[in-house]
Amino acid sequence: MSTFTIFLALIIIVAFLLVVVIMVQNPKGGGLSSSFGGGGQQMGGVKKTTDFLDKSTWTLATLLLVLILLSNVTIMDAPSAGTRVFESDEPVNTEVPATQTPAQQPVDTDSAQ
Repeated sequence: MSTFTIFLALIIIVAFLLVVVIMVQNPKGGGLSSSFGGGGQQMGGVKKTTDFLDKSTWTLATLLLVLILLSNVTIMDAPSAGTRVFESDEPVNTEVPATQTPAQQPVDTDSAQ
């Protein structure tokens, strides 16, 4: 199993968790906390739930960004095993054949008769 495959699996897991955490939140600020009583006077869980969801969103987003950057570094540092498209041992023919204009083309005398 390559390093990139491990990073790819971690990126997928973190992305899934980030989607779940974002979907749990309510855009109006209630989110998961509104199902536990919803009142602003309540001591304890309501404020802490939104703080936890907010911090976990930022943490997962930062972790996702770091994993993507690290996976890019592992791709760049990987030794090429002949899989790169632009690197080949075959010489490239860069000569372009000259095109002839109609005035320069030889005249076929058989077809003119």
